[in-house]
Amino acid sequence: MHKLVVISGDGIGREVVPVAVEVLEKLLPNLKTVKAEAGWDCFQRHGAAVPEATLQALRDCGAGLFGAVSSPSQRVNGYRSAILQMRQALQLDVNLRPVRSWPVVSAKQGVDLIILRENCEGLYSGREHLEADGVAIAERVITRDACKALALRTLEVAKARNARRITLVHKANILPLTCGLFRDTCLEVLEGEGWAAQLDERLVDLAALQLVQQPEAFDLIVTTNLFGDILSDLACHWSGGLALAPSLNWGQGIALAEPVHGSAPDITGSGRANPLAAILSLALLLRYRWLDEDNAKRLEQAVESFLQQEGRADFGVDTTRVVREGVLAAL
Repeated sequence: MHKLVVISGDGIGREVVPVAVEVLEKLLPNLKTVKAEAGWDCFQRHGAAVPEATLQALRDCGAGLFGAVSSPSQRVNGYRSAILQMRQALQLDVNLRPVRSWPVVSAKQGVDLIILRENCEGLYSGREHLEADGVAIAERVITRDACKALALRTLEVAKARNARRITLVHKANILPLTCGLFRDTCLEVLEGEGWAAQLDERLVDLAALQLVQQPEAFDLIVTTNLFGDILSDLACHWSGGLALAPSLNWGQGIALAEPVHGSAPDITGSGRANPLAAILSLALLLRYRWLDEDNAKRLEQAVESFLQQEGRADFGVDTTRVVREGVLAAL
């Protein structure tokens, strides 16, 4: 039996997650769901953005879906982003972000790439301090173990999709110690497993330019936490924007599916929230955590069929309902 921890989170997370779960239940009639809490609203109610009960539920089930998180732009004592806490506490050390062309909604056809990024370290390690009045310091943490874990996950994905190209993205010319360690560790692992012929490198600024110019030239992009966060949001333009941007936070024996979009307070409750990113995130959970390629493809094909039949990129004021009904019908 498949078990899924359902964490709606904040804002439109409470609107898109139930739709995604309903779609998954159609594929997996015996799915068992466990509701849990996390996010800014949870922090305001309980004083903890991620209660220990939520972490334990994820450990017990080994799989989860997280909807969206709101985070204040200024420092709030005791609060840290819920998704960052879950990534680090559960050692979800790899983030997987596919970008592909879809019918109607994509600005360009022929794009099919995956961005794999380290998910717990870098400038998101949480190591910040005030050194003096008007001087704030953030520490960029890169470890060999985390880079090796990322490279090993890259091997899994590269073998599964028979990757034609693996591009390491870094800034080792400016950050020779941190980016240098990332680059050298990934090269050692990937070359050692016979992938030297498929490997190339890009400095992050050039990679950003080329993702705009010729995204179809990329296959797998492997990079550090902050660089991957930015590049994947840039690249998702080619798949139709954040509304169709899924991701998977991937650890050992545990994974947390997460649509990339935020809590979108400006449209919360309006019916305009698009659940496709949440639905597609569950396809990643099926493929990479539950190793159920057949149902992952069925889910993605249902989304493709829905988009083709709908024939429009904007689903109007009833987006949530239109997408729900359309994808369920396509299944």
